[in-house]
Amino acid sequence: MNIDRRLIRLLKNLRRPFILTLSFALLSVIAIVLEAKYLSAIIDLSFLKKQSLGNLLNLLLIFILVILARFLFQWLSDSFASHLSARIRHDLRNQLVRHLQGVSPVVLNLEKRGELINTLQQGVESLDAYFRSYIPQLFRAAAFPIVILMFVFPIDLLSGFVFLFTAPIIPVFMVLIGQHAKKATQRQWKTLSFLSAYLLDVIEGLTTLKILNRSQSQITRIRLLSEQFRHNTMSVLKIAFLSALVLELAASLSTAVIAVEIGLRLLYAKISFSQALFVLILAPEFYQPMRQLGASFHAGMEGMEAARRIFEIFTIRGRNIPEQSAQLSSSSSLSIELQKVSFRYPQTDTEALSDISLKIEAGKRYVVIGPSGAGKSTLFNLLLKFIAPTQGRILVNGHDLQQINDDYWFKQISWVPQKPYLFHDTIEANLKLVNPMASAKDMVRACKTARLHDFIMSLPDGYQTIVGERGARLSGGQAQRLALARAFLKDAPIILLDEPTANLDPQLDREIVEIMRQFPEDKTQIIIAHRFTTLKNADLIFVLVDGKLTDVGSFAELTAPGKYLHRMAEELRRMS
Repeated sequence: MNIDRRLIRLLKNLRRPFILTLSFALLSVIAIVLEAKYLSAIIDLSFLKKQSLGNLLNLLLIFILVILARFLFQWLSDSFASHLSARIRHDLRNQLVRHLQGVSPVVLNLEKRGELINTLQQGVESLDAYFRSYIPQLFRAAAFPIVILMFVFPIDLLSGFVFLFTAPIIPVFMVLIGQHAKKATQRQWKTLSFLSAYLLDVIEGLTTLKILNRSQSQITRIRLLSEQFRHNTMSVLKIAFLSALVLELAASLSTAVIAVEIGLRLLYAKISFSQALFVLILAPEFYQPMRQLGASFHAGMEGMEAARRIFEIFTIRGRNIPEQSAQLSSSSSLSIELQKVSFRYPQTDTEALSDISLKIEAGKRYVVIGPSGAGKSTLFNLLLKFIAPTQGRILVNGHDLQQINDDYWFKQISWVPQKPYLFHDTIEANLKLVNPMASAKDMVRACKTARLHDFIMSLPDGYQTIVGERGARLSGGQAQRLALARAFLKDAPIILLDEPTANLDPQLDREIVEIMRQFPEDKTQIIIAHRFTTLKNADLIFVLVDGKLTDVGSFAELTAPGKYLHRMAEELRRMS
């Protein structure tokens, strides 16, 4: 049977609705037995023993009440099962989101986002039928026959043994069919996950595909994937319909065996009419839970396959959360020291950073330079706690960075990436991401400092203007100013700027550099840069080459003959 212990453990905190679901299911089968008992008695008394309706009135009333009780118990069982399923899906989705929030963005970028979204939505929803239908039906398939046999054996031993020996036929067929159904369901789920991830990638890269004139080929590719998903889905449905036919046939044949043996014994007066009718009425009810389990079997299989991927996501390693966080003073002055820090990305042979030792004092401007792939972004990821050093330590005011609470540390840092992410929301909402309690005056002051306020006020909706997904309605320079305005609004003591002037023309480059000078002098700025306009204003420059710190000095020192900036300037002259 499709039982996953990890899914069953999710029921641990929901024992009450789960027990109520099973209890009302058990009461419903008892009601079914009583219904058969009173119906057989009423028919026997009225048709064979010719008793009047008045004498049967009490029995009829009890019979009606039993019918009502049966449907009430069934409705209550289904209601609690639905509530149970909804709670589990809600809690599981929250756990997934919280876990993904604790995963480093560096690690998360290695996953397929479309596939993760599909798992969060469709995958979790696939568990609805598993907990609402399959698990309760599994209990019914096990409990109902046992309860019915408890009533049948004292009345008719032979029929009880026929029930007992024919009952395993349906589960045997289910096991045989399940092997094929499992493979088909796995193919279907893998195709759906791949299609979801691929479709999101195509949508995000649609502009590039149009420029390269490859959009039509991607449409063909999506059509082929959709056809493959349709084919896999139809394979699952084919197995489901064929299995339903086989199970119905097995149940019908088993019921027919009961009917024949009862009919023959009734013909030769080996059993009373009321007993024979009682067993005959119960025969379909005996096999019904197993037939319904067969119908729920494929829902259980789909839930199992979705659960496999869900629990794989939980194995993605999150950031280390210290049991006891280091306590820093309330002072905004934070100094950082890297002591022999090295880092190697998983499944790589070379170190992205090797034996880095440097000091960053509060209130100074530092620039990190180096060729592409030198480890500059890795250094920023370490400072942002997106990753942890494989060797060495990062100290903040003498405390290990890994022992500092994430929430506290993120409040101490403003990060301006090379390509700032802007949500499909208003300018005001994008600004308030860093400070939800910011007043209108604070936002205006920050935007004026970033030289963005005049542009915002020229828009018809001002600060309520929707910027579009990833700031689609803003130019590169405007998006960069908005990111800088967020940094001014957050007013954190440490500011990380990842090539803020990259891909901007010289005029915008100078404007952005001038804006960066507006940060208060007590703020620590750490900047990744390549342009001399940014380098000239640095108090200290760190040179990274092949993951190693090869030089440290001021702009004047590093422009001396033979130094990195001097060689860089000579290279630029030769290229021009």
